[in-house]
Amino acid sequence: MAKKEANVKKDIRFRVYIAFTCICLLGIAIMVKASLIVFKDGPRLKELSQEMHTRFDTLIAERGNIYTEQGVLLSSSIPEFEVHIDFSVIDSGLFAKNIDSLCSCMATLFKDKSAYQYKEEFVKAYNDENKYYLLGRKLKYYQYEALRNFPIFNKGKGYGGFIEDINEKRENPYKMLAARAIGVFRDTNLSGLEATYNKDLVGENGRRVVQKSTGNVWVPIEGSEVDPVNGHDVVTTLDINIQEVAEHALLSILEKYECLYGTCIVMEVNTGKIRTLVNLGRQPDGSYWEDFNYAMIPTEPGSTFKLATLLSLLNDKLINVDQIVDAEGGAIRFGNRIMKDSHLGLHAMPIWKAYAESSNAALAKLGYTYYKDNPSKYVQHLKDFHLDRPTGIDLIGERRTHIIMPGTDEWSATTLPWMATGYGVLVSPLHTCMLYNSIANKGRMMKPYLVSAIKEYGKEVKNFAPTELTQVGDSTVIAQLLKCTRAVVTEGTAKGIESPYYTIAGKTGTAQVADKGIRYSDGVYQGSFVGFLPAEDPKYTICVVIRTKPHSAAYYGGAIAAPVFRMVADKIFSENMGAWEAPLDSLARMATANLPATAATGSSYEVLLHAIGKTVAMPEDNTNSLMQLVTDTTRTLVIQPRKLYRNVMPDVMGMSLKDAVYMLETSGMQVHVQGRGKVKVQSVAPGTAIIKGQNIILQLS
Repeated sequence: MAKKEANVKKDIRFRVYIAFTCICLLGIAIMVKASLIVFKDGPRLKELSQEMHTRFDTLIAERGNIYTEQGVLLSSSIPEFEVHIDFSVIDSGLFAKNIDSLCSCMATLFKDKSAYQYKEEFVKAYNDENKYYLLGRKLKYYQYEALRNFPIFNKGKGYGGFIEDINEKRENPYKMLAARAIGVFRDTNLSGLEATYNKDLVGENGRRVVQKSTGNVWVPIEGSEVDPVNGHDVVTTLDINIQEVAEHALLSILEKYECLYGTCIVMEVNTGKIRTLVNLGRQPDGSYWEDFNYAMIPTEPGSTFKLATLLSLLNDKLINVDQIVDAEGGAIRFGNRIMKDSHLGLHAMPIWKAYAESSNAALAKLGYTYYKDNPSKYVQHLKDFHLDRPTGIDLIGERRTHIIMPGTDEWSATTLPWMATGYGVLVSPLHTCMLYNSIANKGRMMKPYLVSAIKEYGKEVKNFAPTELTQVGDSTVIAQLLKCTRAVVTEGTAKGIESPYYTIAGKTGTAQVADKGIRYSDGVYQGSFVGFLPAEDPKYTICVVIRTKPHSAAYYGGAIAAPVFRMVADKIFSENMGAWEAPLDSLARMATANLPATAATGSSYEVLLHAIGKTVAMPEDNTNSLMQLVTDTTRTLVIQPRKLYRNVMPDVMGMSLKDAVYMLETSGMQVHVQGRGKVKVQSVAPGTAIIKGQNIILQLS
């Protein structure tokens, strides 16, 4: 019995040892595992835990704006908001208490549904526990601000279910105006100045650490922010006033003759600044749009290229423009081809007269006679004029020109005479403009450019100065070419655009087109006119190139391109943009005109009148309203509120933001504001017709 009890005790003790050993081993295993977690997996798990409760948010840098030198805004970033609602987080009591007032606010703000309709939709979404109900897309800032302060939504994302997504939209206030030069900005598509100066415009994004808080709300951690560096502003040389009249002038001709496309370039003579760059192409529906940069596409220029031939001959001292050349009736054989004038019958005449009449036969004869034994010398001149390479304009997309080289397979017995008249060579309208501008600029060829400065918060950080590329001829050569180009307008192919108020010099061009699947037999022409004004002291060079439809009734450069030149030139002259003195018999005589009083704020008039010692009664509480200085029946000065006209853009520059916004929103416009202070720049010009819902950007200072 005693032995049996001893065996039981021994068995129990053995089991206890086994159990204890297992417990010890388990404890050791736990300690080992814990050690592995702490020392091996710890950093990884700690990082994973951190990611679940903290994250990095990107702070988007504001893209810079594009302005003119006059401060007119051409391109800016406008925020657009997309708002969703998570109905699953909204408390039932909060929803029941505020749903009626919320729906009333919604109906008032959007005016697209009644409060009852909004309530039906919201109640259904709430019952369905919709977690991502779309409230609105492409909302304006004022709509977004109003929504986030509405009942329920003002509780934020955690309790009010308010989820916003902010997107940046690039806005061109002038729409089509200079759209191709300014370009577009999209995530995968950049063009124009937006692409060329993207590195300056884009800025540098910042970031911050945010931590998950109660209600699944992410809260920024103080001190973790790295602020974004906003992009720089780009200042262009474009003049919006000249650009506007050039676009309308070109569009009127394109529509009249159903042309395929057209371009107009205005270059400042002394600097090479591009003041206007219009590119309009015909769309499938018959309308026109800035769809392609035609100013930078090389084509056969036709007769405008004759200037390069004359310039070469004069530089080599082979001719002077008063010597006689025989056009032989306007038809001369070279090899197996005959060079013909568009109008036959011209014979012996001075070279300047042959240029003015645009005689193909005469110019081909000159080029062939003097360069047939050494055509490379002529081609070298073309290279010296920078016609064999891109102009170097600061705009992405410029293509290379093409000049047939002697000794190559392309060169033939007839290449030289045809090249002398603008065939067998490909140059862009911008090259042509640059060449003629050098004649206007006393032989100095200037590099064309579109941006004059880069600014940061209004302070200039980079400046672009005019660049002289080469001297194309001496003073005697330039004087002879000025005589030729002036004769074109006084008695040649462009005499129809001669003005009694200022002088013009230039050249017409008409070229039959064979490119991009178009054959000569299709009857497509390129009409052009390039010139400068005033001829005696040029300020601007203007180049107009238009491509006609097949078999168009009008195709000569003097008929389709020269009128556009004249319309643009008239605008420049009438606005005195060249700062030259008007002839005494001109409509611009200023001595007979009274000084008109412009519209301004009441406070501005007070300062002005006080400075000249005048006292004029001012209507009460109108110092910041738009006023007009007039005289009553007794010829006493009176300041009175300016009349405002329905659907016409008022002048709000100089006004306080409050008054400007009130006036514009009363007119039905959507107002976007940049800066603080008074209105310095408005994106829609005063006097322009406006429509309800139109956007306007006010820049304050």
